[in-house]
Amino acid sequence: MLDAILAQLRDTSVIMGVIALVGLLLQKKSAVDVFSGTVKTMIGFMVFNIGSSAMSSQVTVFSDMFSRAFQVSGVVTQVEVATSLALQTYGTEVAMVMVLGFIMNLVFAKFTKFKAVFLTGQHFLYFACVLALVFISLGAPFMVTVILGGVILGFCGAALPTLCQPFVNKLVGDDSIAIGHFNCIGYAFAGYVGKLFAKKSADGELDAPQAEEKKLPEFFKLFKDFVFSVALFMIVLFYIVTIACLVTGHFGDELASGKAFTSYFGNDLWFIWPFLAGLQFAAGMSVLIYGVRQFIAAITEAFVGISEKLIPDARPAVDCPAIFPFAPNAVIIGFIGSFLGGLVAMALMVAFHSETIMIPAAGICFFSGGTCGVCGYAYGGWKGAFLGSFLVGIFLCAGPLVLYPAFAQLGIAGASFPNVDYNIVGSIIYEIGHFFA
Repeated sequence: MLDAILAQLRDTSVIMGVIALVGLLLQKKSAVDVFSGTVKTMIGFMVFNIGSSAMSSQVTVFSDMFSRAFQVSGVVTQVEVATSLALQTYGTEVAMVMVLGFIMNLVFAKFTKFKAVFLTGQHFLYFACVLALVFISLGAPFMVTVILGGVILGFCGAALPTLCQPFVNKLVGDDSIAIGHFNCIGYAFAGYVGKLFAKKSADGELDAPQAEEKKLPEFFKLFKDFVFSVALFMIVLFYIVTIACLVTGHFGDELASGKAFTSYFGNDLWFIWPFLAGLQFAAGMSVLIYGVRQFIAAITEAFVGISEKLIPDARPAVDCPAIFPFAPNAVIIGFIGSFLGGLVAMALMVAFHSETIMIPAAGICFFSGGTCGVCGYAYGGWKGAFLGSFLVGIFLCAGPLVLYPAFAQLGIAGASFPNVDYNIVGSIIYEIGHFFA
């Protein structure tokens, strides 16, 4: 039963529907409006998720091909894999931390100045895994793991989105949403890096990104149409890894999935497939952005009831792609910057003979690095987007090294939890816990 509840809590569309239902009921909307608003919220999120899944599948193929083409071996910074390993052995502890974390998130939003209500269920699950594993590795009893883990998770869900809220407000133009993605420390850092490139206008205010956009190099001015820019970058990347696989002799090798590279081509010629793969990725992003617009409009309207009746001034913290439409070109710059930062971190691990080599995952670099690019762009334009994402990309790859030995002793090996919040908060708890262990 507990596993079934956990599985349901991972379905974020259900969570969004429940939140919308409660918000509309609190506003005493008609039955028709309640039903319509709830359904629109869920459909909008499902469309958003379809686009996200389409992009993720293409990024996974790219990551597999990159690793084989360049013969990179080590620990993949892939949170989904690490989470599945944790749930196999410590599913009960993780489930209890997650459920209590949801409750405490609402408590902290109600009674403190931190007003984010974290609605991204899968990221609550990932952070619950990290917290549970940290306490278990310290030898904490079951109840201590659940209670302290749940309280910390709830506090982080309410408080951490506040760190990057100034940059979200700058982009969105109001305070209606927050980022519900546990890389908030990284996003805030990227945003402040972006401010290094901001210039003050005559009235003392920092320039809007549009002013910086006029100063873009001619090359980047090609990418004002985000669908074109996304497609072109991904086409180039897919051609690079495909040709690299051909040149290095790994063209027919099997991937971790048991498939050969050529199985991805289907009926397409190998030199046509990269072009189509890039377009498919761009199409997925177009679907995602359409879903974001419908979903954000519906959940914001429904959230008014919760904000007014239950938790004054509360704001929904939603998954990071929700802010992609406000600076889509910065997403691509952030992805490239973050991936390059990860490669630099990996090279440093090799150079210094690290016992564990972390491999940057393209999926993390796209979603987390892309959001860093958006936050860095808010005040710093394309320069802030690139540098902010590059620096955070180094941490996304190297940060998991701190907790990886402790997790490996628990059997969570071969994958890691890359996002900044997991590793900073988890490392602090781990170091403090040694004084009491």
